[in-house]
Amino acid sequence: MAYPRQPLHARNGAVATSHPLAAAAGLAALRRGGTAVDAALATAITLTVVQPPSNDIGGDLFAIVWDGERLHGLNASGRSPAALTREAVLAATGGLGAEPVDALGGDQAAGRAMPARGWLPVTVPGAPAGWRDLHDRFGSLPFADLFADAIGYAEHGHPVSPGAAATWARGVAGHAGLAGPEYAEFGRVFTIDGRAPRPGERWRNPDAATTLRRIAATRAEDFYRGRIAEALAAHAARTGGLVTADDLARHRSTWVRPVSVRYRGHEVWELPPNGQGLAALLALGVLDGVDLAAFPPEERLHWQIEAVKLGFADAHAHVADPDYARVPTEALLSPAYAKARRALVGDRAGSPTAGDPERGGTVYLCAADARGMMVSLIQSTYLAFGSHVVVPGHGFALQNRGLGFRLDPGHPNAVGPARRPYHTIIPGFLTRDGEPIGPFGVMGGHMQPQGHVQLVSATLDGRLDPQAALGAPRWYWHAGRSLLVEPELAAEPSLVAGLRARGHEVTVADEPAVFGYGQALWRSPAGGYVAGTEPRVDGAAVGC
Repeated sequence: MAYPRQPLHARNGAVATSHPLAAAAGLAALRRGGTAVDAALATAITLTVVQPPSNDIGGDLFAIVWDGERLHGLNASGRSPAALTREAVLAATGGLGAEPVDALGGDQAAGRAMPARGWLPVTVPGAPAGWRDLHDRFGSLPFADLFADAIGYAEHGHPVSPGAAATWARGVAGHAGLAGPEYAEFGRVFTIDGRAPRPGERWRNPDAATTLRRIAATRAEDFYRGRIAEALAAHAARTGGLVTADDLARHRSTWVRPVSVRYRGHEVWELPPNGQGLAALLALGVLDGVDLAAFPPEERLHWQIEAVKLGFADAHAHVADPDYARVPTEALLSPAYAKARRALVGDRAGSPTAGDPERGGTVYLCAADARGMMVSLIQSTYLAFGSHVVVPGHGFALQNRGLGFRLDPGHPNAVGPARRPYHTIIPGFLTRDGEPIGPFGVMGGHMQPQGHVQLVSATLDGRLDPQAALGAPRWYWHAGRSLLVEPELAAEPSLVAGLRARGHEVTVADEPAVFGYGQALWRSPAGGYVAGTEPRVDGAAVGC
């Protein structure tokens, strides 16, 4: 398959995301004199209405902001209810837990896992507080103005895009067989006569419009301590949920310092745990010591795949809520550790384990403004429609991020009260010698770190512009030696044969969603910006 798109060049600012209507909302904020954060927030809030299978008001948010001088990181992920314990999960599941879910990748491939749907995996939504906290520090337009497009589309409806319709259909199919009062509202809000809306069909969500108005008017206070919080807690109490008003009232976002590794003379930045950005950095640290350009294509891909495996092995072993577990981030990202892990890459496909360092459904968007501020932002409810629990009368689904916890009591990421689970959504940022290049991201659960690796390599090794880098054919590693590749890679018989000769079990997959959806926005040496958007879905890059 081919993805023919040209990059966007813009002088005064740009927005790139996975839905054109949301990108237009961000661009409108820029045109009104808003900052890149204003544009990012208008985009993000609109995405909850036009792409609800992938993100919603009841989800989480992470962001990296370049303010013109330095980077800031915001972890707006929520914590588990105070009543969530391993014992509570085992009691609710007959003592066995649930079957592992493929979307998690290799982290829970063995044994039992957290349930994927219903109340048990619901954590406190962090997105509304994240919107407010980003605006408090970096916004200039009135907060309520950033909700106008989202409220309008929710109140009056919008035609569903083809990409959103496809994800919607998968999410509605996943709802089949879910019984219980906690799921009763889902069909009324998110289906049309019991089915997903079709491409171009108009869909309205007036309940979400009301909820967004309350968040806008109270700067999210109503969501955590007002009527929305009361309705959420009451629905949980009636239908077997653990989330309480106290859990909601205790929620806080956390400002964090982004972490980085060097790659080809640049710095690649991610947020520290509880997100899985470490997996991408660990892989890039391994690859930075190898001259990929000197290798034939199959060997180049072999090294990337094996580096990603090593990154995931360490991320799955060590990433957890740093408030409850000591995560050896500095040691994991040290050049010495990267060198030791690099030595493990051989000529054959491997199944690596975690090292022992010395101790010391998602939507993505990026935005930039004329003053040089740039934003990398990602938000999600995780699997399509998250938990499938919808708060009656409020029009939004709650995330199922608790699925990222482990049931092994000895694991750093073990399930427990008031904890943030292993999180898949990760925003990225690229600099060189402390000067900004720009934000990037690739959404898609387990695909995200390997998507980051492939996008960064295509940019710095392949010297591709952001649109060409996003359109380059991708591969996806799930677990073991299995490897999915896009048809364009399979069109090179010697490449596939070379990978198979090294022990990779290669399958050609033509489902674009498997390979993630990304955006990238670079500062142009000629002035202004150059942006790319995901060609596999309804993405849009717009500028002024």
